[in-house]
Amino acid sequence: MYKSFSMDLAGRKLTVDVGRVGKQANGCALMHYGDTVVLSTATASDKPREGIDFFPLSVEYEEKMYAVGKIPGGFNKREGKASEHAILTSRVIDRPMRPLFPKDYRNDVTLNNMVMSVDPECNPEIAAMLGSAIATSISDIPFDGPCATTQVGLVNGEYVINPSLAMKEVSDLQLTVASTREKVIMIEAGANEIPEDKMIEAIFVADEVNKEIIKFIDTIVAECGKPKHAYESCAIPEEMFAAMQEIITPKEMEEAVFTDEKQIREENIRQITAKLEEAFADNEEWLAVLGEADYQYQKKTVRKMILKDHKRPDGRAINQIRPLAAEVDLIPRVHGSAMFTRGQTQICTITTLAPLSEAQRLDGLDEFETKKRYMHHYNFPSYSVGETKPSRGPGRREIGHGALAERALVPVLPSEIEFPYAIRTVSETFESNGSTSQASICASSMSLMAAGVPIKKPVAGISAGLVTGETDDDYLVLTDIQGLEDFFGDMDFKVAGTHDGITAIQMDIKIHGLTRPIIEEAIARTKEAREYILTNVMEPCIPKPRESVGKYAPKIIQMQIDPAKIGDVVGQRGKTINALIEMYDVKIDIDDDGNVSICGTNADNMQKVAKAIKIIVTDLEKDMILTGKVISIKEFGAFLEFAPGKEGMVHISKISKARINRVEDVLTLGDVVRVICLGKDKMGRLSFSIKDVPAGAEDRLEVEKAEPEEEEE
Repeated sequence: MYKSFSMDLAGRKLTVDVGRVGKQANGCALMHYGDTVVLSTATASDKPREGIDFFPLSVEYEEKMYAVGKIPGGFNKREGKASEHAILTSRVIDRPMRPLFPKDYRNDVTLNNMVMSVDPECNPEIAAMLGSAIATSISDIPFDGPCATTQVGLVNGEYVINPSLAMKEVSDLQLTVASTREKVIMIEAGANEIPEDKMIEAIFVADEVNKEIIKFIDTIVAECGKPKHAYESCAIPEEMFAAMQEIITPKEMEEAVFTDEKQIREENIRQITAKLEEAFADNEEWLAVLGEADYQYQKKTVRKMILKDHKRPDGRAINQIRPLAAEVDLIPRVHGSAMFTRGQTQICTITTLAPLSEAQRLDGLDEFETKKRYMHHYNFPSYSVGETKPSRGPGRREIGHGALAERALVPVLPSEIEFPYAIRTVSETFESNGSTSQASICASSMSLMAAGVPIKKPVAGISAGLVTGETDDDYLVLTDIQGLEDFFGDMDFKVAGTHDGITAIQMDIKIHGLTRPIIEEAIARTKEAREYILTNVMEPCIPKPRESVGKYAPKIIQMQIDPAKIGDVVGQRGKTINALIEMYDVKIDIDDDGNVSICGTNADNMQKVAKAIKIIVTDLEKDMILTGKVISIKEFGAFLEFAPGKEGMVHISKISKARINRVEDVLTLGDVVRVICLGKDKMGRLSFSIKDVPAGAEDRLEVEKAEPEEEEE
């Protein structure tokens, strides 16, 4: 039965149609937000997937190009694999939804969001996030929701709820917050050095909006919600835990997992697993779930020791950071490199500079962002965790970590006018034991400075963890979590920023939300740790950006020309500009406003190109002095080329002060000579002279104009 529900959301109408389309999905919501339309569906398999120890949730965000009136590029002319933006949106939908499904649920679940129309005033991401929550809440899939998501901007010091694309362009904050009825469950942010207290305030502004949305969703569920279906639980039998504790005592498990060496801990666990496999050799049912049972046993042990005894696996204090190290210039010939080490986490970032023409072009639903000048790529090879797996290219995790580091560093990058380069940083994970994304931010900040990129301030990142007890006030926040604390803990709260404020946040949790005191403590802890890393590790290694780019990096000269003269520089079918590129081994970029960038590694050649372009766009006048090359000799004179496409003629009578009978007596092809412009002849053509050039004169393209005489009264 078709029903429609509406509410006002940030001054725009949000409408949810249930039962209109997608009736065979477990749950379906057709979302209308302004003129933005997103179809959100939730489907689940009838039975659990066999042989797995995790919840198989898939989240898709499909960008249909017809939504913005475009035909996809390329030969195929249909949508291909998901864009990075679509993958990042899928991750933002996944993170608040996943903790709300039962922990022992093993049925495949797919949340699909298809963007069918985009209104620039109404972000389709919001419609998709809310649509996934609504579709799942009204379905028969077990789900402890609903949750709601809101975006917050900061424009001229004022918070803006669900800002339009145009507002995002001028906003100092791009914050996404998801909440349940009582708590915040997900935070994602990019910011222009927002102070901690301002960020906390913005988070709870969004939380209040989310509570109103949840009331709206509750009315939909009350009318359209299906009873939740029963499912086959994959929980570990209590009697199995009891048997395991008889074979491996809690004391033995504690000794096995509490070490600061990851390899030693893994060997200890391997021996424990082998002992349990031997003990349960005759019980096939228990053997089938031994991996999950072993994980749960370790988890209980670690959580108890941290929460009750304040004892961390590697012996650190609750607010203590692992040993830190930093260095720059370890990779020769690249444009910039730096390595940052935190405990057993080690990242090396390499910076590459290129002309702006090599910026990444984007083909998506965002009409404002068509290219990306700064690109951060993050790689996580299997050897970094001691495993052997074939490389299949970056997955969603790698793309997400790269985007987080990129977001953290964009606010401190110089403008294109200040630094006319496209910039790529690549973070290679050499070793991983937790929080590699934040180490990549530290390494990238130093690598940019080593490459001579004049960033405004260095940026550091750190992650805080959490272990909770039975009540909201029974918890412990951990500074700088390692892998084990991430696996067995409840939160990974990543914060990056400068001395002056936050530039990025990403919060993942495994529980049903965080209270305000937990969020405030986590942000305070990360600020303290960030200040320590910047002051004691990064700044002593490289205190500020280098004054210039390295010798292997391309150099760039910028100049401005009259836009009406662009065609003269390009020439017919690109003949003039291609001649300059080939002659001087440079790259030349010209935009529609007449901004010219000359990029190369030979400074002399670049200056020659700049001079040639200046000659091409200058209207030559009397008394200008130029240097030209003889390209043609006739009986009556010689033709000179001052720059590709810019030529002039010297009459035989103007070649030498002495009388000559033949031009060839003085000039030959290829000669380079200096001439002075004599102005236009009787035919209106510019003429030049070699013999009238003043002794010792240099090239002169600007001629002083005589001031007009004032008329007498």
